[in-house]
Amino acid sequence: MRDLETRTPAQPTDRIQIASVTKTMTAVAVMKLVEDHLIGFDDPVNDVIPGFTSVLKPSAPITVRQLLSHTSGMPEVNDAASKDVDFRPAFFSQKLTMESGLELAGTLPWPAASVGTFKYSNTNYLALGLLLQKLRHKPYDQVMQEQVFEPLGLKNTSLKPVDLASPGLLHGYATIRGERVDVTDNTAWAGNPAGGASSTVEDVNLFMAALFTGREVSSASLKEMKTSPGFAPYGLGMWQHADGCSKESRYEGLGSLWGHQTTAVSSADGRYQATMTVTAPPLPTGLEDPAAEGKRSDLNGRMESTLNEALDRICKPAN
Repeated sequence: MRDLETRTPAQPTDRIQIASVTKTMTAVAVMKLVEDHLIGFDDPVNDVIPGFTSVLKPSAPITVRQLLSHTSGMPEVNDAASKDVDFRPAFFSQKLTMESGLELAGTLPWPAASVGTFKYSNTNYLALGLLLQKLRHKPYDQVMQEQVFEPLGLKNTSLKPVDLASPGLLHGYATIRGERVDVTDNTAWAGNPAGGASSTVEDVNLFMAALFTGREVSSASLKEMKTSPGFAPYGLGMWQHADGCSKESRYEGLGSLWGHQTTAVSSADGRYQATMTVTAPPLPTGLEDPAAEGKRSDLNGRMESTLNEALDRICKPAN
């Protein structure tokens, strides 16, 4: 259903919040910085990204590759957020900008020993958004529109807040002490390079197809994106998964919010894509019930398995 008030059936064309699938799109824009020789994968960003050194106080040079692959070891911005069970004041009224996100993360320790090890952190992609702004001399959302969305014809993909009155919008929910709360309003994080895009399953499939058939970045850049530093099944902006029809891996964007889960999968050659989004039954947040996050994680795992099993059944080995 699109929502629990009207109980209108959901449609494949409905707009969805894709959460961390946004990271794969942001990564593509960063790859283009490297292709345009504005920065290198292994160049340090400490003195390039505004406020990076003064706010985060890294103990070592941090490279573009480390930010893309979550191997900078930097603290997770969400770990510094409010821990109040009633999340509504922070959720609906406090805009998380790239700058404020770095400031929040900067209140947490960044151990020197963590630099170079895999630690999934949204803060990495907030920093990459600032890097894009700095080197392109344009706002992040404009960079993404010009570099990714428009060239690929992603007409239903946006970094703007969703229109809550739109009939083609999937609503997500959470609970607070048993009370159902609509958490579809994304004003607080819309435009966030780590998870602030909305889209449709069709647009996400178009994006994945363009990326893996070489219509978005060069073959050299795509090879870099597919390469994991070796600490986790994660390359530059995307996860890896076994492909039942090829010796290569499949590649995935995985997004999870309290009310929305999205998984996008593509074969390495771009011949097959599948995207699924689920608005789960209302659950408490992890602030109220840590076990609820386990249920969301289990749902994400089942979505991932379902998509890959489906592709295993329909794919054919490449000639």
